[in-house]
Amino acid sequence: MWLATYTLWRRDIVRFYRQRSRVIGALGTPLVFWLLLGSGLGSSFRVGSLGTPSGGYLEYFFPGTLALILLFTAIFSTISVIEDRHEGFLQGVMVAPTPRIAIALGKILGGTTMAVLQALLFLMLAPVASTEISLSTLPSLGLVLAVLAFGLTGLGFALAWMIDSTQGFHAVMNLVLFPMWLLSGAVFPADGAAGWIRGVMLVNPMTYGVAALRTLLSHPVADGAGSVSNPLSVIVLFAIFTLLLSGWCVRHRQS
Repeated sequence: MWLATYTLWRRDIVRFYRQRSRVIGALGTPLVFWLLLGSGLGSSFRVGSLGTPSGGYLEYFFPGTLALILLFTAIFSTISVIEDRHEGFLQGVMVAPTPRIAIALGKILGGTTMAVLQALLFLMLAPVASTEISLSTLPSLGLVLAVLAFGLTGLGFALAWMIDSTQGFHAVMNLVLFPMWLLSGAVFPADGAAGWIRGVMLVNPMTYGVAALRTLLSHPVADGAGSVSNPLSVIVLFAIFTLLLSGWCVRHRQS
């Protein structure tokens, strides 16, 4: 099992960094979002209101951009499932004498590794957002990034396994994955949203990932997850659920 998992993990890492456009897209797009939205909404952002930080919108949007990097990398890495199916590689993997969960785990770990590395690279821009990162919080920050990336990649893998075209995958991405990020407290706090929006944010697992990131980056939690004593436990459950879902998809959708 672990040899198959390692092989698929290593293959995804090598493929990703050989395709420079995927690296630029996964890291560059969230960076543009952060700069444009942070600069464009900075003057209209009410500093200090609703528990928001005092450093402006660039500071508030910084944890959400980290989550967006994880999401984009998860999308770019799991879309290879559809490509592998069309090229015939996936059929070869399916007939191998290895547990089905190893296939899902190898692909998910590959996407998780790439997402965390790019998120850590983006953390070097923290001084631009007036955010100070303590060395003592780096292990916890890395853990939250890894667990959240694992959950998002697992969800992307399950969706890609059930979809037969890249066009369909992009449609589902726009319908499911991107709204998950928008309603996670990454762009606006839940306190100023409508009641039903706050309800959706409370059941959105990404909300707790962004809340954990914001707490570790010395920001107050103002995105709907303040009633949860440990947001990390929620995203751990989310990661376990997506892994089980991915394993179920591999076992039951082999056509």
